[in-house]
Amino acid sequence: MALYELRTYTLYVGKMAEAVGYYRDLGWPALEKGGFDQKLVGYFTSDVGTLHQLVHLWRFDDDADRRDFWGRLFQDADFMAFAGNIRPLIMTQQVQLLLEAPWGPHP
Repeated sequence: MALYELRTYTLYVGKMAEAVGYYRDLGWPALEKGGFDQKLVGYFTSDVGTLHQLVHLWRFDDDADRRDFWGRLFQDADFMAFAGNIRPLIMTQQVQLLLEAPWGPHP
């Protein structure tokens, strides 16, 4: 059964444009270069409700796959250079692990 990880980063007010620039110029290229983008379902930004949020959803085979993925990603020099830039813009981080329901469509 697949395991999904929903990550929600709430940014400081006024920092979204800077964060988007870092993701576009450093984060996304690092994910693609290392092949890490293969586990990504999607990136999103909030528009209503709680604002100033970057949300991303990842799909893993199981918890071992998830732990291996993050361990490898956090060893990637290009991604960690990006992380050093984005971290000061993040006020809070929430991580949820989600299991597929036994009905309905799944990404």
